[in-house]
Amino acid sequence: QVQLVESGGGLVQAGGSLRLSCASSGRIYNSYAMAWFRQAPGKERSFVAAIKWRGGHTYYADSVKGRFTISRDNSENTVYLQMNSLKPEDTAIYYCAADYGAITSTLRTETAYDYWGQGTQVTVST
Repeated sequence: QVQLVESGGGLVQAGGSLRLSCASSGRIYNSYAMAWFRQAPGKERSFVAAIKWRGGHTYYADSVKGRFTISRDNSENTVYLQMNSLKPEDTAIYYCAADYGAITSTLRTETAYDYWGQGTQVTVST
């Protein structure tokens, strides 16, 4: 069983940075992919970034490419999201998710993920 706990959210000014962490209570095996999704007020949850545990291949939404970086610490079963050059439109609840199938074609799809964290709020002020 995998339980995910996010941390690192908060309030930051536009142009600033935040680093989110997602720790798993269980081991993340090489067959997994880990991802970050976000949900802004009044909007559906959307894909932000994903990383395959085997090989560390990364995938990003166009809206965050070049500003956000997803990474992992295999020994700590933790995934990170470094967010730079934050914009007010990045304001959302950020969720961590784990997919034990890690099929490339479905990594951006919410329904592919088997485990979810409780979310952490990120607010970017103007």
